[in-house]
This record gives sequence, C-alpha cells and structure tokens, in this order.
Amino acid sequence: MPPAMAQISDPKIAFAYLRPACVLLTREPTVTNVETLGAQLRDVNDATLQQLQEYVLFPLRFVLKVPGPKKDNLVQAVADAMSYVLENTCVQSWETLQNLLSELCFCLCSPTDPGKPADTSEEVKSSVLRCLDALLHAAYGDIVFKLFEPIMLPGLGAAISLLLNLGEKEKSRDIQAASLKCLQALTLQCDCTQDHVVSASEEQRIIGSSMASFLPGITMAAARIITGDLRQGHAVTVRAIKVWAGTVGLVMEDAQLQASEPQETPSTDLGRIGQLVVHRTPDWVKSTSGKLCVLLKKIISCTSAHQHWRVRLEMVELADHLLARCSQSLGECVGPLLEALVGAVNDEEPRVRERCEVVLRNVSQRNQNPSSSNPASGGAPTFTDILSENLHSLATSLPRLMRTSDDQKKLFVLNVFLGYLKVLGPLVSVVLNSAAHLERISKALMQVLELDVMDVRIIEERSYITAIESSSGSHEFHSAHAQRKHFLYFTDDRILAVLMEICRTLGYYGNIYLLTDHFLDLYQQSSAYRKQAAMVLNEIIKGAAGIAVATHGQGLEGGRAAPPTQEDLKAAVVSVMEEYISFNNWHLITVSEDDRDQQLTSPSSLLSISSSSSIKANPLQVISSSSASSSSSSTIHQLNSNIWQLCIQLEGVASFAQALGREFRPLLMTSLYPVLEKAGEETLLVSQAALGCMWDVSTACGYASLKDLINQNSDYLLNDISLNLQRLRLHPQAPRVLAVMLTHSDLSLLPLVGDIVQDVLMALDLSYDHTAALFCSVLLAVMKALSRWFPFRCGRTAESTRPKQTCRDQEAFNIRQFLLDYRKQKELAEGVRIEDDDDTEDLEAPPPTESEDTEDTDGPDVKVELPPHLSIAKEVMERCIHLLSDSSLRLRLKVLDVLELCVCVLSERENELLPMAHRCWPPLLHRLTADDPLAVLRAFRVLCTLGEACGDFLRRRVSKEVLPKLSSSLARQAPISAKAGPGLGSLCQRLDLGEEDLDAVCEACLPYLSCRQPIKLQEACLSVFRHLIQVDPDTFWFTLNELHCPSAYAPPHPDLQPVQLNGIGRPRDEYSDNVLKLLREEFGLVAETNDPSSS
Repeated sequence: MPPAMAQISDPKIAFAYLRPACVLLTREPTVTNVETLGAQLRDVNDATLQQLQEYVLFPLRFVLKVPGPKKDNLVQAVADAMSYVLENTCVQSWETLQNLLSELCFCLCSPTDPGKPADTSEEVKSSVLRCLDALLHAAYGDIVFKLFEPIMLPGLGAAISLLLNLGEKEKSRDIQAASLKCLQALTLQCDCTQDHVVSASEEQRIIGSSMASFLPGITMAAARIITGDLRQGHAVTVRAIKVWAGTVGLVMEDAQLQASEPQETPSTDLGRIGQLVVHRTPDWVKSTSGKLCVLLKKIISCTSAHQHWRVRLEMVELADHLLARCSQSLGECVGPLLEALVGAVNDEEPRVRERCEVVLRNVSQRNQNPSSSNPASGGAPTFTDILSENLHSLATSLPRLMRTSDDQKKLFVLNVFLGYLKVLGPLVSVVLNSAAHLERISKALMQVLELDVMDVRIIEERSYITAIESSSGSHEFHSAHAQRKHFLYFTDDRILAVLMEICRTLGYYGNIYLLTDHFLDLYQQSSAYRKQAAMVLNEIIKGAAGIAVATHGQGLEGGRAAPPTQEDLKAAVVSVMEEYISFNNWHLITVSEDDRDQQLTSPSSLLSISSSSSIKANPLQVISSSSASSSSSSTIHQLNSNIWQLCIQLEGVASFAQALGREFRPLLMTSLYPVLEKAGEETLLVSQAALGCMWDVSTACGYASLKDLINQNSDYLLNDISLNLQRLRLHPQAPRVLAVMLTHSDLSLLPLVGDIVQDVLMALDLSYDHTAALFCSVLLAVMKALSRWFPFRCGRTAESTRPKQTCRDQEAFNIRQFLLDYRKQKELAEGVRIEDDDDTEDLEAPPPTESEDTEDTDGPDVKVELPPHLSIAKEVMERCIHLLSDSSLRLRLKVLDVLELCVCVLSERENELLPMAHRCWPPLLHRLTADDPLAVLRAFRVLCTLGEACGDFLRRRVSKEVLPKLSSSLARQAPISAKAGPGLGSLCQRLDLGEEDLDAVCEACLPYLSCRQPIKLQEACLSVFRHLIQVDPDTFWFTLNELHCPSAYAPPHPDLQPVQLNGIGRPRDEYSDNVLKLLREEFGLVAETNDPSSS
C-alpha cells in the first residue's frame, strides 16, 4: 500500500488489509512477519484499531505462546508491535488484561526460576517493560481493579517481585527506572502525564488492603535500591523513593484505617491464597509503623545529604506525602520525617528549600487546624511537642555526632538543628522556657564550638606600627587579614556559618534577657566555656537586632512574636560588655616572658627604622602580668586561649555596635578606651581584631573614618590617658592608647596632645631609672605622629647634589667653569677655606636663607616662638641625648628610633636642628663606633637622616671620625655591611664628600663587586656605587674602567694620544659582571662595542 495514503478508517477495509499479515504471522512466527504487521498497524487509525484490537493482538500473543525458546529479536519485535497497539487503544476485557500481564511477565522472568529475571538482552527487557507499562495505562478502571481481588494475589505478587528484582539487580539504569515505573503503574501510583484511573475511596481501600500483603517486600527492596550504590544514578533513586512513598501512603493511609474495615471471613474458594490476605488491624498497624520507621531512618540518613538535588527534593515530597496521609498511623515516623524536612530548610538548592518551606507551612497549618486532628487521639503529642522533643534529642546527641561524623554529616545535622529553630519560630521562646531544653542546647553549643588553641603560630605573630598604619585607611584590610578560627571538632567553614546562624536564630526568636543571663552565667562559671559563651552571646545580640537572620517565614506563627525594644537591646549589651571589659577578662596575658625579653632585640624588629608596637608594649606587659597573675608558668595553651578570648570579645564589641547603631555612641565612653588598648597590643591577632572592631564601631556609629571616631571622642580619651599616665602602675596600658590615637588621628589632635607630652617629659625627668623605657614608647608614638603630620623635607644638600651626568652631557660643558669648580672642591677637601678652629665652626650657623633674613629684620633680640610640633620635637630630642648612653640596649635602640624622628621633624628649622645635632654628636658617635652591632645599625640610620638634613655641617665630622672606622668594618663585619651599604652611598652623596673620603669608601667597597660575594653584599655594593657615581661620575667611570673596560677608546683627533686604561683587554673575571652592569646603567655603555663615540 502506498505510504503516503491516509490512514484506514473503515473497519472492513482495515480487516481485509491486516488479515493476510495476521494469518501469515500465525503460520510463520518470524521477525520479518512481525515487522510487516507492525508497519501495517500504523496505517490504521486509532478508532478502527480499537475495534480490531483482539484480532491483531491474537497473532502477536500466539508468537509468545509458542513452546520452546525464542530469539531475543523476535520477542522484541512482538513487544514493540503490541506496545503500539496498547498505546493507541484501551483494554476493555479482563481476560485480555490478565492474559497479557502474565504473558509479558513470562517474557521477563527466567523459565527455570520464575522469581528471577530472564537472562535476555537489555533491548528485549526495555521493550517488554514498555509494553507492560502501556498495558497498565490502557486498562479500563472497572477491570483494572480486578487485579487487586484476593484471588489475584499470587499473580500480582509474582509481577511485583519480578519488577522489584529488575529494579534492584539490573545493571542498566534505564531498565531499573522503567521497571520501577511499571511498579508505580501497577499500584495505580504512576505520576506520568498520561490519563490515569481515578479510584474512589472504597476502591482505594481495596487496593490498599491487597497491597498490604506486599508492603514488607516492596518497602525493603525499595529501601535497598535507595541506599544502594551511588553509581546507579539519581533517576533510579528518585523512582525508588516514589515507589516507597506511594506504597506506604497507599497501605497506611489514615482515612482507610480509620474507616471501619469489614471483617470478611476468607472465602473457602481461596484455599491457601487466603493465607496471603492481610487484615490491617490496630496491632498490625502499630507493628508495621515501627518496622517502617527503621527503614525510613536508614533512607533519610542516606538521602538527606545526597549530592543530587532531585533526590533531596524527592525526600521532601516523601515527607509531605506521608505526613499529609499517614500522620496518625505512622506516629513513630513523624519525628524522622520532620527531621528530614527541617534539614532541607537550609538546602543549598533554592528549589529544594522553597518546596520544603511550603511543605512545612502546610504541615503546621494541618496541625493547628482542629478539624484535621483525630478526636480519638486526644492525648497524642502536638506538632510543636514533637519538634521540641526532636530538638532536645538532637541537642543531646550533637556533641557525639560532631566528634564521630564526617563534615558532610555534621553539616546536615546542624542544618536540621537550625531547621527546627526556624520551624518553631516564635515558639522557640516557649521551648527555651524549659530549663532542660535551654541547658541541653547551651551545653551542646559549648562543646561543639570548642576552639583548638594549640597552634604556636598564634603567639608567634607580632604586630608592627607600620602594618597598623598601612591598614588604617582601608576598612577591608582587617577582614582580609583576619585570622581563621580553628575548632576541635570541625574544619569546614560552612559548619561554622551554620553554627553562627543557629545562635542568631536563638537570639531572634528567644527572650533576650533569658538568653544573655544564661550564657553570661556559663561565661562566668568556667574558663573552659568562656570563649564559646562569648561567641554565642555575640551572635545572640546580633540575632536579637535582626542582623543576618534568614527567617523565610517558616515559623509556625508566621513571624516574630515581640521583637525586643531598643532599651531591651541596650540593657543586654551593657550587661555583656561590662563583663567583657572587666579587669579580669580584659587584661589577660598574651605574651610569654621570653618573648618580652627578646622583643626589642629580635632581628625582625630591626627591619625598619619605625619601631614596632610590640616594642612600645613590652614594659607595659611586664607590669600588667605582674599585677594580674604570675605568667612564669604560662603555657602556649593558656596564652592562645587568652588571645582568642580577647579577639572574640573585641568581635563582640563590634557586634554590639552594629546591633545598636548610633545608639551605641553613649557607650563609647566606656568601651572605646579598652578597644584602643588592644589595638596597641603586640600580639598580631589581638591588634588586628581591635582594629577591625574600631572600623565596625566607626561605621555603625556613623563616623566617616577612624580619624573621625578618634577626633570626636578625643576629649575624654585624652583625659583618661592623662590621669592614667600619672598612675602607670595601675594603668600601664595608657601609652598604648595614646599611640593608637596618634596613629589614626590627624593634625587637629596636636593642641590637645601638647599637655600630655609635657606631663610625660616631666615624669621622665623625675624618674629616669624606672620609667625611661615605658615613656620612650609614648615619645616614639608622638614623634611618629609628628613626622607623619609634618613630612620630612630634604635639606639644602640634596638640592645641591649634582644631577646624574651622562656622556652626552659632557659634549657641551664649560671647561673653564669645570676647572674652577674642581679647584674649589679640592681646596674645600684640603681645608684651605675652612677656619682653623674646628670646634667653633661647627657651632656657627650656615648662611641665612631669605626667609631667615626676613625674620631677622624684626629685631636682633626678638626670638620667634617655635610652633608646637617643633617645640615638642626639640624637647624630646633633649631627653634622647641623655638616654643615648643608657646601659640598656633595648632602651638605646628605642631612643635611636625616637632621635631619628626628631631630626626629621626639626629639619624644617635648620637653626634649631644644627645646635641639637652638635649636642647629640658625641653619644651618637659612640653608638656608631663602639656599641652592639644592632645599635650600630640603628645609629647609622640616624646618621643618614642627619646627613640629609644637615648637609655640609656634618661633612668633616663624618670624614674624620666615622668613615675610617666604617670603611674598615666593611671587611670585617659582612652582615652589618650588607645592611649599611645602601645607606653609606646615600650618606656620601648627601654630604658631598671630598675625593679622599670617596676614595676611601671606594677602596673599601670594591671587593664587594666580586661575583663571589653573597648576593645581598653585591646588591649593597652596587647601591653604594650608584650614589658615588652621582657625586663624581668622572672619577668612578675611570675607576670602573680600570677594573674592566668593555671596549677600546680611539682618540677623537690624530694629534691626541691613545687612551690607555688598565681594564682594556683584560679577560673576564669576578668583577666583570657588576662593573658592566654599573657602566650600562649609569653611563649608557654597551659592552660589546668598539665605537669610540659610545664613550
């Protein structure tokens, strides 16, 4: 028949058209004949095919009934043809349904063992399962219910067992899913898009009664599939969950069990089949519920944290289905089902989370609706009771689970805990009124949040003022560099995030007074709970203020009952903060004695002229430790514990400020000073936490920056500092506070600081022996602030230094002027133009500048009053001169730092600086030439700063008293030379030293150009020569070419003699690389050229 022809609609024509193929197939059951009939079936429309259904199915069924083994391709072809017929027609005959079901099941089962699947190809199984699914969907409702009559229990059981075997043991995922889908269709639980038979309540009861016989087998097999190998894929797991939920919901439905089931006596015609019938009595229901609960817990444990979101979503659907239909009969399962739901409240997949929220709201509404409750079960626990008991049980087992489970399981358990709180919502406060619940929850949090405080790196890290200053302009710095907390029982940051959200949710829904009082009691009771209690309190306050709380409206009451007022919140904050900043909880030992002894002399503290904040804090720590407790036996464990406690309490102050906002401003009078104390701590972790706290407080209180925070609260801060400086034995942290204030403030603070500086200087004059080191910390902070507010400007020497000359610059220079300058420099170097009296010349001031001439016109006897910052610097420098010879190396190092800053500040008034430089020269010279190597390094840095500021004033002193000893030390003390080298070059350049001094320096440094020297020494030497070349480029060009000359230089005119340099033609040696590097960088020469113009 032509393929383009329309489908046949006349039954007679269709019969005539199909009859030859049907007859031929009956006679010769081959694949070709089956395919021919299948092709012709597609030429008949559905209505006509419905009338001929029995006729066309007969030859196909006949092929399956033929005795003996059949080829797989033949069975597959028959199944495909039958599938087409069944998908496009309806089965109206019970005999057809019954026979086809048994014949198709026979194709799937083994001939020798009907209970097991046949050993056929996957294609055959897939085709037969498709045909079976089409059959079950094609059956009319009045005949499909006959499948569930008692007489059909053996056949129905065989089909169910076969499908379960395929779903559990088949290797192909598609066949597993298809068999489970057929099982759904067989029990009228299919969820596909086709039309399905709708059963009435009585028919539903009959199906449920029959399926009760197979409930154990189906639920156990489905549970094995659900909890089986993850490699089977999520689709199979999802389908198995649907089978489990549908079957249990069908058999254990409350509506069926509550109806009076007729107690029919089994018919005698059933014989042994009657033994298969199950009567759903109350005892049977109770026993079955307990067994199902065991299976359900196993399923939940395997699927609640499944990696695929569709499996987790299906578990939510299972819980919804069973709680909606079987909450009475499955009383023991309600708890695990609710646990599964609340665990999904915080699922990472939005679709799971949203569906879970809807289900929980529905469950809550059903529970609160009196009409939905069973009047016969008046004593049954309410939904809230179940939730609260589950919460208590989970809190009891939480510490054990956190110790023994993996991180994925811990995360799920905590999400369940959080889910209970969110589902309870406002009822949390009611639950927490139970002392047993509150005690259990709080103790669980205390154990779970225990910190690991054995990391030695915590107490090793030290803070430096340079680091604090660099972070003062960035709010993000402190959070980016915040130390990560390490806990004993978990490592995943997600677990900590859930724990913190649990605490915030408690604060959001709970009674703020009850919670703060309870956790403050825990804080005070034991040092073992102190850090954990502080963490919980911080988050409770934030939660009470509604900060970072994701409610999603899951609460049973639909929202928050009565949020605390601002007064309630403030009262809670005050009580907690008072405990935090009390003496015993705030002034904790964070540094061991050994660290305090070595802090100033450690190499790390010498990397910069700017002293570290730990140097400032050292003396204070000695005093505070002696007044607080004996720290000689302090262990790493105790020190780390103290450090973390301070960090957590500082985080708490920040949280309180965020909770109160601008209302926190009045509390700054009691809280800001302690925070500033900790910002000056020498322990890096504490200082970072305090700086972060300052930023958070500043933002919460509406200040634009830390500078505004300090300046607008400076009056009472400075008042406290002034009072505490007079009682340092009781308040040794006062210098820290002043240092932090000066670090983060600006010039506007200077008028207020002046009086405090005078107090410090007066106290220092009265008691050098006992308080010198302590007050030097204050002076260092003051001078660092002044040097920042009044930046150091280079003196006249830097302005007069010669610019770098290149060979091209020499082409058009004035020979006469060059010779005059050369003569002048030579006479200066030989002392021809310098007065004989060396002592008096150093006291003479240099020629006055124009500004000084203008000032002198006011009158010879009138001395202009110095600005405050210069006056402070001068007075501080006076004290430094006396302290430079102190016997304590620690103090000398600190004084040298202060002295350098004084020179920087005074550099803008040369007439004030030069007399002070003259006075400090003798002790400074002693530090340079006869002191500890560490002090020599610091003193040399001071000398470089003096050289930049004073210029010619120091030239002869350096030339006669410093350079000879310093040059000789270059050969003896290589480590020091490596650090002093760069400074030596800049010193020579700033002082514009003469030829003899430059030659001495050059001779001392030349050996360090060798490639055999350490890299650091070579780099230092190269830095020296770069500065020397800027002072006298010609001399050092000649010196370098004498060592190694990269090219021969031809004279520009024949009458001139050839240039003869010792380095010409010299083979490559240890000096060649560095010499060539200097010649290329400073003179623009290329090594591999003989072009004379290149010179």
